[in-house]
Amino acid sequence: MEDIFVNGENLTIENIIDVSRNGERVSLSEGVEEKVLKARKVIENAINENKVIYGVTTGFGKFSDVVISEKKIKQLQKNLIMSHACGVGKPFEKDVVRTMMLLRANSLAKGLSGVRLKVINTLIKMLNKGVHPIIPSQGSVGASGDLTPLAHMALVMIGLGEAEFNGEIFSGNEVMKKAGIEPLVLESK
Repeated sequence: MEDIFVNGENLTIENIIDVSRNGERVSLSEGVEEKVLKARKVIENAINENKVIYGVTTGFGKFSDVVISEKKIKQLQKNLIMSHACGVGKPFEKDVVRTMMLLRANSLAKGLSGVRLKVINTLIKMLNKGVHPIIPSQGSVGASGDLTPLAHMALVMIGLGEAEFNGEIFSGNEVMKKAGIEPLVLESK
């Protein structure tokens, strides 16, 4: 089996099926790291220059005019994930979860979001090692419809929530330890 390479540009339906149903490995395409690091530098420079960036250095919604200190950014990001992880109902099947993870990694691989490279790499490690977050099939916040499922996915990335691994359900922290993946510490993006 060859790796499926993601770069945000040319993922095919066949690639998605290969990863979601057949367990093919995922890797970043050549050039992705540079794009991601360049976009990340923009965010870091803006933070260092005390620029106001919605949702990064400010609160959300009606709190968009509240500037968050650098010391509290990590807690803001964690609170955001936890508040949006409000799904209910039967969990999505493993192939659906793997598709969600792959699509998120592919989208972030475009290098336009300012996300840390470690976030994408953690998601890919989870895919490749078979760590599948338990993501409820119902529930949403906001207009996009994907915030709640993505929050449940992110919980496991930070060592919270629950995930399936080798046919068993574990806490996020336990599953990351069993898979040999270091949980993320959230920062601005």
